[in-house]
Formats: sequence, C-alpha cells, structure tokens
Amino acid sequence: MPGIDRPRIEAAVAEILAAIGEDPARPGLESTPSRVADAYAEFFAGIGRDAAADLGEPVPLEDGRTAETVLLRDIEFRSVCEHHLLPFLGVAHVAYLPGDTVVGLGRIPRVIETLSARPTLQERLTEQIADTIEEGAAARGVLVVLDAAHSCVTTRGPRQTGSTTVTVAARGAFADPIARAELMALIGRGVA
Repeated sequence: MPGIDRPRIEAAVAEILAAIGEDPARPGLESTPSRVADAYAEFFAGIGRDAAADLGEPVPLEDGRTAETVLLRDIEFRSVCEHHLLPFLGVAHVAYLPGDTVVGLGRIPRVIETLSARPTLQERLTEQIADTIEEGAAARGVLVVLDAAHSCVTTRGPRQTGSTTVTVAARGAFADPIARAELMALIGRGVA
C-alpha cells in the first residue's frame, strides 16, 4: 500500500480553503496545507498495516494451563469517521480469555492504535479489534467495548456535546450474556 501522498493532500486542502472563500496564501493559512498533510500522515498511519502482527508471538502458559480473564480498561484511542472525515475520541476496554497462550499487555493497545488509524466507523472498529484479538491470540473469548465522542455529533448538526457512542463486540465464551454482564460490571466500576 502506498504511503501518504503529501503533495496531493496539500493541493486538496488549498482547494478546500479556496472553495470556502478563503485565501490559502494569506498569513495564518499559508502553512495549513502542510500541517493537514502532517496530521493525515498520523491519523491514517494504520492503512495497509497488519494489526495482527502488532500482537507479536503469543507466549505459551506453563504446564499447559489456561489463564483466567485478562481485562485492559481505559485504553485511549482516536480515529476518523469515514462519513465526515472528522475525529472521534474515546476509550476502549478489552477483555480476552486466553487459550494456552497469552499476549503481552502492551500489544493490545498497539492493535487498537493500528486499526483506529484509518478512516472507519466505530461499529466496524469494534468488530475488527475483537476479530484481530480472537484470531491472533487464539482467545477462547473476547469482549471489546468502545465509548467515544464523535465530532460529527458534538460540533455539527445536533451539537450534542455531552453524548458518547458505545459499541460492543463479543466473541466465544464472552458471547454468553452472563459472562458478558460480569465483565461489563468490572469495566463500569473497577475491580474490587
């Protein structure tokens, strides 16, 4: 997959500025096309990257044991809505039930970072994170909860500045409503 085409982004941003009645060459705007190209290079760095590779090699558990649930809460992420090219910001909560291997805890935020660094929808992102962890970690169960504020809702249209969107994806053992409810309680109030 080719990388970011900075000259095309810069030309497109200059054209957008002209199309809204601005002068792209005026002081204050002359560097905007370059700044937007820098931002887009960061926002879309996950395009063409394999998120499963971010999991690394799973580590076998000793004596063929299986581990209990692993829950990571409050993983901050940002992505860009593919409908309006506006950002959405939030937190991810990810639980997985290992099989006979585990993955490094720092690997899960990397998966989220790679998958969220693409134009997407929150619903799709939630499903992709769950699928990647289920397959890449050979997990017996996965639960992913994303809670995010969308700029397309908070800054335009209805301007609902306090609203967030929650999406959930459950796989394997965590597709069971009772198991899922227990994890949702841990996510919501913390571990006792």
